Amino acid sequence: MKYLSIVLIVLGFTACGPKYNPDITVAEIQDDIGYLASDSLKGRKSGEAGDKLAAEYVRSKFETAGLDLMYDDGFQYFNLVADAELAGGNILEVGEQSYTPELDFQPYAFSANATVEAGVVFCGYGLEVDQDTLKWNDFSGADVSDKWMLALQGDPELDNMNSPYLQYSTERAKGLTASDKNAAGLILVAGPEFNDKDELSSLFFDKNSSRFSIPVLQVTRKVANEILKGTGETVSSLEAKIIEKNTGMNLATEAIVNATINVKLKEKTTENVVAMLPGTDEKLKDEYVVVGAHMDHLGMGGPGSGSRAVDTIAVHNGADDNASGVSAVIQVAEKIAAEKSNRRSIIFMAFGAEEMGLVGSKAFANDPAVDLDSVVAMINFDMIGRLDTTTNAISIGGTKTAKETEQILTDLNPGFELAFSGEGIGPSDHASFYLQDIPVFFFSTGAHPDYHTPRDDAELIDYEGAQKVMEYGAAVLEEVANRHEKLTFQEAGSKFQRSRGGRFKVTFGIMPDYAGLEKRGMRIDGVTKDKPAYRAGMEKGDIITAIEGKPVKNIYDYMARLQTLEAGQRVSVDIIRDDKETVLIVEL
Repeated sequence: MKYLSIVLIVLGFTACGPKYNPDITVAEIQDDIGYLASDSLKGRKSGEAGDKLAAEYVRSKFETAGLDLMYDDGFQYFNLVADAELAGGNILEVGEQSYTPELDFQPYAFSANATVEAGVVFCGYGLEVDQDTLKWNDFSGADVSDKWMLALQGDPELDNMNSPYLQYSTERAKGLTASDKNAAGLILVAGPEFNDKDELSSLFFDKNSSRFSIPVLQVTRKVANEILKGTGETVSSLEAKIIEKNTGMNLATEAIVNATINVKLKEKTTENVVAMLPGTDEKLKDEYVVVGAHMDHLGMGGPGSGSRAVDTIAVHNGADDNASGVSAVIQVAEKIAAEKSNRRSIIFMAFGAEEMGLVGSKAFANDPAVDLDSVVAMINFDMIGRLDTTTNAISIGGTKTAKETEQILTDLNPGFELAFSGEGIGPSDHASFYLQDIPVFFFSTGAHPDYHTPRDDAELIDYEGAQKVMEYGAAVLEEVANRHEKLTFQEAGSKFQRSRGGRFKVTFGIMPDYAGLEKRGMRIDGVTKDKPAYRAGMEKGDIITAIEGKPVKNIYDYMARLQTLEAGQRVSVDIIRDDKETVLIVEL
């Protein structure tokens, strides 16, 4: 009987104990990354089947660890525009000639859906630039009001990868110029120096759901030459003249172009996976630490996806970016849940749609499971699977967002070479929490040549290194969750994301909405203290609709307007706040 009693007690403890290995092990990390980065998930593109399978995998791990599933059985659903496709009724006619969509012409995803019949003016590269010594004007003496504007793709320095005209020559930038000049629509064509094959680019969604008020499309040289018929010129001859003379030019045509554009932006549903481990301290359990990583990636790649292998359509497995970070959240959750020693409550999350512009973490910030004022810190794992064994270095961002952070990280360091970055803003989901005045930790082993390519595969992960990073992250989490006093937040760096290619002489000091979720203008997600926007009274949540009377509908419009402004200038900014329109004066 005594022996039987002992057996029953052991069985009882086994039944009540965790149904997983609470230790952070290489084998389990291999299992996590092996599944999440497998070809069967097809790159985990937001809103697609592989993305959903990843979410279900994470939820099952949270549930098995005994976490309390939040929202809808662990899923926080949200919608986003994930793709674009041609709808029915796309038409292009030049005089009596009719053309075929996708073969002869292709709208852009940001085009207005509209029907326009009008004359056409050729306007060189479609540029009007007057910035210091950089000058170019394709509109001298031309009037494109209520006409189609036909322009070459590219800019005057086609062979210069770092052309000073790059920021003015994107399709969206030229669309804004056409709109500012009251053109009826914009038609772009590739000259032979820009694209000798005369290929139309595919219809792709550029991760911003805002659209122009005019139609914007590209055509082949065959179509453009039909538009130019009667002028004595062709696309090739005009491009050659502009290159030879190195000056802007324009030319009226006799053509009448009739076009109907109908592009459908495809909205999809995706989700964050959210679960909580309640705190054990009666006083501190209503304070929370969020631990997260994004689980989406680039799908099959292709134009507009963010892939650096722009000409390759293949599974982008995203083993390091960010199956490694998701595995960290799972492994740390299992370890902490088994110990049950956390005084504060911990929310574990796998974010959706990070690659689309931090959409998932913004969705949580806009509809949080708990009061954000009770969130004391956020720990973010993004790309922790490629530890450089020669330097043993890891990068940690957000280290100045709390007074105590760097001391904690240093005291708990098991032997890494630590590279601190103080700023709270960065290219990952922790930025959405920093904008809510929450201290953040951003763990990463850094970028590498396989980043955002199909080569980011599971066999290239340093699993032992990832294990060490996860154990370090778990130690930091335990310290933050159990310390007597919560971390002391402090603003660290600007609350705006710097443009990668921008050459701005001025800044407002704001964090724009990069995904274009607001249709009335460009929403402000954060305002940096003591910068021009802050001094003018601008607030988080304001929607900028115009600068100096010129419309602003998205981040692209905003950056284009910014390029025209000078230090010391006072500019009017039209905003919507609480559904009321007002004007602020910003001194730069």
